[in-house]
Amino acid sequence: MFHPPLRLFAGEVARRSCAVTEGAQSGGLGASSMGPWVDRSLAVAAGVAAALAHPPWGLTPGLLGFGLVLWLTDRTRSGRPLRSAFLRGWLAGAGYFAISLMWLAEPFQIDAAEQGWMAPFAVVIVALGMALFWAAAALVYRAFAGRGPLRVVLFAGCLAGAEWLRGHVLTGFPWDLPGEAWRAGSAPSQAASLVGAYGLTWLTIAAVATVALVQEWRRGWMVMIGGAATLIALFVFGAARLAHPPLAAPGGPTPTLRIVQADVPQESKYDQRRFAGIVGRYVTLTARPSARPADIVIWPEGAVPAALEDYLAPGTWTRQAVMGALAPGQTLLVGGYRWSGDGRPIAYNSLAAFRRTSNDLVPAGLYDKYRLVPFGEFMPLDSLASRLGIKQFVHVGDGFASGPPPRPLAIAGIPPVQPLICYESLFPGLAREGRAPRGVRARWIVNVSNDAWFGSGSGPRQHLNLASYRAIEEGLPMVRATPTGISAVIDAFGRVPAGEELGHGVLGVIDAPLPPASRPTLYSRLGDWPFLIMLILSLAGARWPWRKPMEV
Repeated sequence: MFHPPLRLFAGEVARRSCAVTEGAQSGGLGASSMGPWVDRSLAVAAGVAAALAHPPWGLTPGLLGFGLVLWLTDRTRSGRPLRSAFLRGWLAGAGYFAISLMWLAEPFQIDAAEQGWMAPFAVVIVALGMALFWAAAALVYRAFAGRGPLRVVLFAGCLAGAEWLRGHVLTGFPWDLPGEAWRAGSAPSQAASLVGAYGLTWLTIAAVATVALVQEWRRGWMVMIGGAATLIALFVFGAARLAHPPLAAPGGPTPTLRIVQADVPQESKYDQRRFAGIVGRYVTLTARPSARPADIVIWPEGAVPAALEDYLAPGTWTRQAVMGALAPGQTLLVGGYRWSGDGRPIAYNSLAAFRRTSNDLVPAGLYDKYRLVPFGEFMPLDSLASRLGIKQFVHVGDGFASGPPPRPLAIAGIPPVQPLICYESLFPGLAREGRAPRGVRARWIVNVSNDAWFGSGSGPRQHLNLASYRAIEEGLPMVRATPTGISAVIDAFGRVPAGEELGHGVLGVIDAPLPPASRPTLYSRLGDWPFLIMLILSLAGARWPWRKPMEV
């Protein structure tokens, strides 16, 4: 069954096939004769359809919306094709990001009385801003595309390149990359182990966009078959990889994990009367008996609403409570903020490791968040934003300071671990930027996140899916801890084993062994170099072998 926007597209294609095919056979694609509002509505529908391929909806046929975007961009209005291409790309992006980012309304409901009115404006403004990357991609494509069917790869290169820029400009915001629409752990998602999420974005767009060539079958049939073959190859490679997983030999005893999910809503953290109860939830769950005591206990980002050095300071009742919940020899990994520096203190969003000895709680490691959330944890272009009053409007204050680039932590008694704090789990390749001491590879990734900000809608499920791609790319298991869900153990292939997930609003723990790591993946060795090669190959779609450009 076609998704409604795709059914509309198919009907329009059928209605116009004779006229447009005649134009295509004579060497031209022809400008659209549909009314401008039909074009624009179809552009928005194409973006919406593509967004619905992501979790929690999982409507994979929606990816054909990228073919509709290409079809509309090819048939921009004569006399102003670049302007029309920019507008249609922008509208398609607006539809895509309005659906993908509708969870952005949730943080404003934490203090609904003061900030609730901003929620719809935040979603609309961010969606329209992110859509500018798609608009620029459509404009560049329309300016350089030739008339031959290989223009599909140019379209894929332009849009995938724009998505790479979206993931890097102003620290980047790579939420819901098109290549991550495949459910993590599925067969197609395994291609991320070769080319990463950006490379998988190029492959996905190039494959599904060939549907736009249906009216040019006589000269485009080879490209369309190539697109179908690419999709088949994604499934075949992924199925083979999952059937015969390339697991590495364990580097020592397998530790047992305990992930603590205390189900603490974000608004509760601003009520000092609930502080003792929050601490009580974490220590009670930590001390809960189990058949096999955990070697590593993991608390999420912002677990306790106080600075790490305050509630874990010697002599405090909170430190004594935490020590009492841990057994000697256990290691606690806990997310929280900390202060550093003399004079004017600097705040960091951190992951701290503590080792419980027979009579003390000893610091064992520290990681400070490297990639900060723009407008949430820091203000881009700070001085300009202060002069314009934007900084005061979004209540960022001085924000957090960025830590050094990621590097695995070497903590005595546990395998080397690469921390990623919340937002950092969105970034392809971030986990590979660091190297453990003396070249020792990290054996696992720990992702602590405060998904309580995301509410109970699409945000937590999407965040889990996106973070799981980092496990596939690196061939490393990932352990996620969040205060309200979704916490999970993820294997090196992006899969969550049965019984090793706590959904939204669940209070409890996950006790599980650390899954084995895979052998180093191609992506973990080469990074985005394969993606760069794909972008270079995309230039073939601009002119060769049909050198006559589109009319502009």
